[in-house]
Amino acid sequence: METRETRPSSDLPSVAKAYNGRDRNEFLFGWTPQAEIWNGRLAMIGFVAYLLWDLAGFSVLRDILRIVGY
Repeated sequence: METRETRPSSDLPSVAKAYNGRDRNEFLFGWTPQAEIWNGRLAMIGFVAYLLWDLAGFSVLRDILRIVGY
């Protein structure tokens, strides 16, 4: 037997709005708990991007240390 969902697919599940009745992944401007989540996500993306850039041979840190004399 096939079970069909009765709610529209655009509705968020009730768990997604557990924080003050709003979606935790929603973009809100200002000092909000969502800002800390987005800041962490973007920092992780930037860190991984720099590691990949460094592994590809375009190391800014290595070039600076070479200029300084280390």
